[in-house]
Amino acid sequence: MNALRIATLLTGLLATTTLAQAQKALTYTVDIDPKTQDLFQVRLELPKLGKGQNVYQFAATAPGTYQVMDIGRFVRKFEAFDDKDKPLEVKQIATNQWQLQQPEKTRAIRYTIAETWDTPVTEHRVYRMCGTSLEADHALLNGQGIFGYVQGWQDKPLRIKLNYPADWKIGTPLTTDKQGYYTAKNYDHAVDSPFLLGRLTEAKTKLGDAEVALYCYSKTDQVQAEPLLGYMQKMLGAAQAFLVQLPVKRYTFLYHFEDQSHGAWEHSYSSEYVLRETPLTPESANGITSIAAHEFFHVVTPLNIHSEIIEQFNFVQPTGSEHLWLYEGTTEWASGMMKLRGDLVSLDEYLKELSGKVAYDHAQADTTYSLSKLGLNSFAEEGQKQYGNIYQRGAMTAALLDLRLLELSGGKRGLREVMNELTKRYGPDKPFSEKTFFADFTKLTYPEIGDFFARYVQRAEPLPLQDYYAKVGIRYVPVLHTGQRVVALGNHNPSFRLAGNTVQLTELPDTWQTGGVAVGDALVAIGGTAITPETLQTAFTELKNRKAGEDYELTLRREGVEKKVRLRLIEKEEIKRYNFAVAPDATPAQLALRQIWLKNQ
Repeated sequence: MNALRIATLLTGLLATTTLAQAQKALTYTVDIDPKTQDLFQVRLELPKLGKGQNVYQFAATAPGTYQVMDIGRFVRKFEAFDDKDKPLEVKQIATNQWQLQQPEKTRAIRYTIAETWDTPVTEHRVYRMCGTSLEADHALLNGQGIFGYVQGWQDKPLRIKLNYPADWKIGTPLTTDKQGYYTAKNYDHAVDSPFLLGRLTEAKTKLGDAEVALYCYSKTDQVQAEPLLGYMQKMLGAAQAFLVQLPVKRYTFLYHFEDQSHGAWEHSYSSEYVLRETPLTPESANGITSIAAHEFFHVVTPLNIHSEIIEQFNFVQPTGSEHLWLYEGTTEWASGMMKLRGDLVSLDEYLKELSGKVAYDHAQADTTYSLSKLGLNSFAEEGQKQYGNIYQRGAMTAALLDLRLLELSGGKRGLREVMNELTKRYGPDKPFSEKTFFADFTKLTYPEIGDFFARYVQRAEPLPLQDYYAKVGIRYVPVLHTGQRVVALGNHNPSFRLAGNTVQLTELPDTWQTGGVAVGDALVAIGGTAITPETLQTAFTELKNRKAGEDYELTLRREGVEKKVRLRLIEKEEIKRYNFAVAPDATPAQLALRQIWLKNQ
């Protein structure tokens, strides 16, 4: 057989294989047109369905959000068609479900779905970083906000074609096939892979053999990708050193800077951020980098270390995982330790962060609510009330686990080393057992760790902060009377809730209560300084730099009406709560373990 004949056969075989693969996949086409008034047009080409594939499912929620989404609420028109493009009957049978009356004949589904950002809903507003948006110069797509799936086919591969303005740039962790379709191995992978499109800037770097890309939308171009990635380089280098070797070959940061800060959402190979646009300075970049450090560490867990509950997520009726402490608490601990060991923060700064986490646990959470219970109830209202503590007590529990492992191993094996071992044992496609993980972790390490899990994760015994930090010569004192006199607003500082540009008071010092300030008031100004989320901290710092006995003025807004209140600064003893400090009398053994704790081994 001549070479031309062989080449022709191979070409035909390759084309047949590609066609067969395409026919097995669920092929989606999404029209992204800024002129369509916040609506996406979606077309789905289907292989042959059986009678059992008669329900099209939209997501009730998504992994990592722990909130009700009910994406079916945003569907505006849903149609099914046969192979001759004739319409077939469909019926909505639940908020997120449409029934195909003739599944065997159905070859295409078409629907219009509204973006979540600007679509009003009466409850369960979708977190912005987890939703969808379509504007004149950009769009944000999260998979569960655009795509659904035929019930029973959650694990089928997807091909995704996006039609968008020619001058737009696109950022996503997905890659395209030869036909220009983005490919996802299944629905879970599509949900795990967001798209940011539009007037973006782009920057790339290498971490070892891994490629890191950063895409940035900035409403008025105050933040550009290249300088932002430059500010993040030291953090990324510290992360690589902490992890020893990155467990991914590609990673994508997607940044959306506009009018409000809403937070970030982690994914296996990417993370996305919806943050307030401000000029990029070393100070603002430090805040952005701090958030990114946490999200980036999710490449370890849950990407490489997760239970079967996370492996194939239940988008219909989500189930909480007892190991939320591992996915979020351990990640928060790792991002903090990475910054400490990478010299991004000083030891004193790190200890202040610990103090803040303990303060949150005691002041804003139920200390009797265990981390296991929080994970299992994370989708329920009672779990949502405690959810913020997974980043606080969850991180503190991981920090103590690290100290305990270092102690038991003689300084040779902390939580970082065990997590690296678990990454090799499991991985993206091999989950651990939800039921036996505590026992499996204990078997991999030391018998005493089983007791640690039982007491501080499965139950909610008070964390032994004093005893454990003493192992590395760090002194913890719940209430420290310093004997120093300081200027103060009252018996304690006020607390706030940020709602867009509004700073709303949630807790008041005694002098404010008696002076005419009320919980729920919006703080408009301190003296001549207008208060926004950006100016809040600076304004209070300047206020406390004045002398005791001086008067100051607050401008408040209550029920739409502004009022002014005059108050007076007082003097009181400085009392530090939940204080961590380096012990001046640490023993040689404590100092030796501290040095190991402070450095990447």
